[in-house]
This record gives sequence, C-alpha cells and structure tokens, in this order.
Amino acid sequence: MSDKETILIVEDEEDILALIHYNLSRAGYAVLSATCGEEGLALARQQQPDLVLLDLMLPGMDGLEVCRRLKSQDDTRRLPVIMITAKGEEADIVTGLELGAADYVTKPFSPRVLLARIKAVLRRDTEPVESSVATEPVCIERHGLSIHPGRNEVLVEGERVELTYTEFRVLYFLASRPGWVFTRYQIVNAVRGEDYSVTDRAVDVQIVGLRRKLGPCGHCIETVRGVGYRFRD
Repeated sequence: MSDKETILIVEDEEDILALIHYNLSRAGYAVLSATCGEEGLALARQQQPDLVLLDLMLPGMDGLEVCRRLKSQDDTRRLPVIMITAKGEEADIVTGLELGAADYVTKPFSPRVLLARIKAVLRRDTEPVESSVATEPVCIERHGLSIHPGRNEVLVEGERVELTYTEFRVLYFLASRPGWVFTRYQIVNAVRGEDYSVTDRAVDVQIVGLRRKLGPCGHCIETVRGVGYRFRD
C-alpha cells in the first residue's frame, strides 16, 4: 500500500484535469479524479483522500454544493478543500470559504503556485494538533468578542460564531495585537507561512467574510488605507 498523500481532483475540463493530474503525479502525489460533483462526492467518501481540488463550475451538482455536503458529513468534515474558480468573483469565493474551504486558486493558474498552495494546506492541517500541546492557549476578550484558540471558538456578545480555520487565524492574529497595523503580506506570513503564494485579494476576501460573520463586532477590524488592517484598540 502506497504511503503517498492522495489528492482528489474534481474538474470537468479535460485539458485542465490532465494538466493538474500530470503535475501532481510528478510531484509525488497519488491522484484520483472525477469530472462531476456527484462522482467527486462519492469518491471523497469512499477513498478519504488527503485533500480535494474542487472546481466550482461543474455539471449537475456544482462545487459549492459538493463543498457544503463534504463539510456537513462527519466522515469528510475535516477533509481540506481547495476551490478552483474560473473567475475571481468575490461572492462565490466568500461562500466557499464560509462553507469551510481551506483556500482557492483562480484559472488560469501556475502549476507551481497550485503545488505551493497544496503543500501549505496539507502542512497546516497537521500543525494545530502538534502546536496545541506545546503552548497554553490565551483567550482574548475585547469589544464584546471572546476568542479562544484552544477551542477554536469565537463568541460575539455571548453567541457562538462559526469561522473557518483561516478566518479564525486572521482574527486571532489581529486581535492579539490591538492597534497595530499589519500589511496583507504580514497577515499572510503570520497565518500561512512565508512560502505561501497568495494575492492581496485573498486577504481582503477573508476580512470581508470575517466582518460579515462578526456582525456588530465586525467594525473592530479596521482598514488602514494604503497599508492594511488593524484590530481597534
């Protein structure tokens, strides 16, 4: 039995599927593929891959519905999903991230960038268990927010709010240094790691999702024009 990490590609465009399959195989991954949402969902449940590359524009069941179903099932809830989008439309990207997707890439994309994203997500998926034992989590309580890293829990005026892993990391990073202004690059560097290839737009999408979910406390994350973001002191 192979000990390679397994990637499931769900993509209906044959040329893109072949390109991704070739580059993943060349990089040492075991690869599964599906050309529609129903097939991809079934393979994910049967084979339990280490990560899913999921195109949003699929025939039949679209990628967002596949992601929603994966994240609603106990056996696939923790399966990392990277969305593949034809257009950088904020609404679809935010919806996917809110459903629990770990990341996204937009077509056309560089195979090297895609591989970097995959490596970062797979590495990150193992980090919380290792690091949580080593350090005592510190709960942050400010402006009606309660942020507990040990439980990965956020309360807004006493009500629990469901955040994705990345949204939680961004919020905790900013809230742990109130008043400090951070560039998008600094936020990415702190949350994902220095070798993570990402655009400024990806950070903006995370902030949009965070503000929406935090409701009345969303104003605590302030935009500093021309620089980046800060958590209100």
